[in-house]
This record gives sequence, structure tokens and C-alpha cells, in this order.
Amino acid sequence: MPTALITGITGQDGSYLAELLLAKGYDVHGIIRRSSSVGTRRLEHLYNEPQHEGRAIDLHYGDMSDSGSLRSLIERTQPDEIYNLAAQSHVQVSFEIPEFTADVTGVGALRLLEAIRDTGSSARFYQASSSEMFGATPPPQSESSLFHPRSPYAAAKAFAHYCTVNYREAHDMFATSGILFNHESPRRGRTFVTRKITHAVAEIATGRRDTLYLGNLEARRDWGFAGDYVEAMWMMLQADQPADYVIGMGEAHSVRDFCELAFGHVGLDWEAHVRHDPRYDRPAEVDHLLADPTHARTTLGWEPKVDFQTLVAMMVDADLVTLETPAAT
Repeated sequence: MPTALITGITGQDGSYLAELLLAKGYDVHGIIRRSSSVGTRRLEHLYNEPQHEGRAIDLHYGDMSDSGSLRSLIERTQPDEIYNLAAQSHVQVSFEIPEFTADVTGVGALRLLEAIRDTGSSARFYQASSSEMFGATPPPQSESSLFHPRSPYAAAKAFAHYCTVNYREAHDMFATSGILFNHESPRRGRTFVTRKITHAVAEIATGRRDTLYLGNLEARRDWGFAGDYVEAMWMMLQADQPADYVIGMGEAHSVRDFCELAFGHVGLDWEAHVRHDPRYDRPAEVDHLLADPTHARTTLGWEPKVDFQTLVAMMVDADLVTLETPAAT
């Protein structure tokens, strides 16, 4: 039974990845931060208290800012694969707390790489890189495109990405980066624009509110389904040689397009409910992100299963169900 260690396991990607690995017979361990509030909502169907029978995953307290805890967890769990999904991942928030973002998202990856090297672990390492690193680089963006970060989050991700490349080259580690373009799901946090839209659509459709305020409606993104993208993460660590891969759909849509589809799914005209609020505009905008995933598709054989229209409908439907079952929120 292979063993995997996942940082950021309580996030959207972490929960889908844990499901995938469990289905493949892995022993799955996850790192969580100590908090006074429960942060394992996305994992409740996978995790029970240790006293109960049938526990599927093991959760351990740790922190990306604590090198000692990372080394200790690697030594205790002896993973075959390590997936670094932990980050302060909200772009707009990174402008408000840039130092924290850099420490956790950027230097945190370096701490984890050094912990692997320091413990002598032979674990294969996956770094969650981001399309935000491309920033102002003209589309389409591939593995050979230049990085031009436009936020502290993107700059921190670029640092982590280059650290991964360096440890691969300098220390002969199996270290790979997935440069994932925007990937969404019903498990996406409500502060992210896609889930903000679909949750508002559900509330408007059920008479709970009337207006949705958004920032730049013309920003274009390459949106896919998170469940498909975690499969690409796993495939990268099964390859014969470590490399970096762009993961995306190969098509871009605007925030306006997303609104039109989401509201249209429940028979509403988005223009009657959506208003622009400049407070949600970024200090430095990223106008157009469009993946060229040729390398991943030809080398790994990865293909997404959920298209953009299906993804939007899935998220709206899930939020409608959530409003009907408030105890599950």
C-alpha cells in the first residue's frame, strides 16, 4: 500500500485528491493547522475520529511555517508521495497580507523541500504551481512561457516553483510542478469569484437576495473541474521522470460568460442582478489566462472529463441543494 502525505488537505483540491488516492488503495495522511474552529468540512465523508472503526485518512497537526513539524511528519509517515497543496491561495487577499502569503505559499514550499532532503526521504514531490504566475504574459501560456506575476500570491508561487526546479536539478529529487489553471467545483470557497457567483445565483433564484456585486467582468480565465485536475497531479508522480506540466482546458471564458451561464441555468437574466463594484478590482489585473496543455495530454495522456458548461451547472445545482439543507453548510 503506497503512502501519500498531503499538505492543504482540507482545501478543495486536497479533498478531491484524498478521494482519488483512497480509491487507488493509498494510505493517506494530511496536514492540518490547529484552529479553534473545525476546518475539515470537505473531508467529513472521508474522516472519522480515531476511536471509530473505518477511519479512511489520518490527519496530523502541522504548519508550513514550522520546519520542525514538517520534518517530524515526514519521518513519522514515511510517505512515498508528497503533495504540497497548502497556500494562502486568494489573490486579492494576498495584496492585503503579502508577507504572510510569501511565507506560507512561497517559503513554505522551500521548507518542505528541505525537510524531504534533510530526512533523506525518497518521496516523490508535487508542487501546486499556478497559472497566476504567468500574469501579464500573452496567451496561450505553456511550460515555456515567461512568468510575469501580478500579485504577491503569484510571486510567492513563482518562488515555490523555481525552488522545486532547483531541488530537482541540484539534489536529484523527483520534484515536479503542476501549473494548474483555474479549477473549480462545488467545494470551492465562497470568496472565490466562481463560487461567489453560483451561490448568489442560488440565493437570487430562491428569493433570498436580489443583487450580486463583482469586480472586473472582462477578465478571462481557463476554467476546469478540480476533480479532473487532481488526477493530473497523481499522473505526474507516476511518470518515469520528473517534469513540469501546464494543466488546463485550452479555452478561456470571461467572468461575464460565467455569469451568463450560471444565471441562465435557473432561467434568470444576469444583467438584471449583477453590478460592478470597483472595490473588487485588483490593484494589478490579470486579463487573460489560457492554457496550452499539449505537453500533459501527449506525455501523461491526461484528458479532462467535465466541460465548462457542465461545471457551471454542477456548481449552481450544488448551491441550490445546499440552501435546501442548511445543516450541511
